[in-house]
Amino acid sequence: MNLINWIEAARPKTLFASLSPVIVGGALAWHDEVFRLAPFLLCVLVALTAQIASNLANDYFDFKKGADGADRLGPARAVASGWVTPKAMLKATVLMLTLCCTFGLGLLYYGGLHLIWVGIVIVIFALAYTGGPYPLAYHGLGDVCVLLFFGVVPVSFTYYVQALTFTPLLIALAFAMGFLSINILVVNNYRDYEQDKRAGKRTTIVCFGKRFGQLFYLFNLLATLLCTLPLLLLKPALSFLPLLFILFFTTTWMEMKRSEGVALNQVLAATARNVLFYACVLSFLLLYV
Repeated sequence: MNLINWIEAARPKTLFASLSPVIVGGALAWHDEVFRLAPFLLCVLVALTAQIASNLANDYFDFKKGADGADRLGPARAVASGWVTPKAMLKATVLMLTLCCTFGLGLLYYGGLHLIWVGIVIVIFALAYTGGPYPLAYHGLGDVCVLLFFGVVPVSFTYYVQALTFTPLLIALAFAMGFLSINILVVNNYRDYEQDKRAGKRTTIVCFGKRFGQLFYLFNLLATLLCTLPLLLLKPALSFLPLLFILFFTTTWMEMKRSEGVALNQVLAATARNVLFYACVLSFLLLYV
């Protein structure tokens, strides 16, 4: 397997989802005048390596469970495509988790030894998402995992290792990013509805149907806006920024409703872009409030 295949296996396009909440946590720290560059950068590295490790683990475990067949509609998976052996993929997963833990150890200096429990939970859930005796993504719990690990945890603890406290606005923004990030998974599962159903992967879309997926996507926007309303009201002169985001979001949602199969890969990319865009909107508001 060459370097290009390894990069593809890491799924670099998904990494914006892990960077976005860290950016928001850092922007809030700047707003509250507690920003520290070193722990912020360590949070970036932890987020990236944890995401890559999770992607590699999903590649391995989905192949083992038969979820990545010849009819896969999403981007090619490394193990299923024969680019790499399952054993090599498992080793790569362990390597990335080791790097993640190494960077996480650096955060103990800033946030305290009790943060080691946060690291342990991150590692467990990175593997338990599609692996273990009760893979969470196969039992309708993927959305909860995204809410926590692409919203609540990264936003909250990026801020915490700099400020050593939590605030109401922090919690609101953490949930906002979590709700919005869920839509990346919603589109992924919406696209793979038939394949997941055959493989016994009981995502929320498989459990409740594709119409539910369309409404769930919209609900996550409303939840996001509700969580960030206190911040948006602070800068009404900049209201055009969230309105621009809503325009992007609505366009993507309409495209999702009329797309099928591989065409949904473009919707998936646009959804990830929207998450990053909103993270930048929130960060801009925080920096200039």
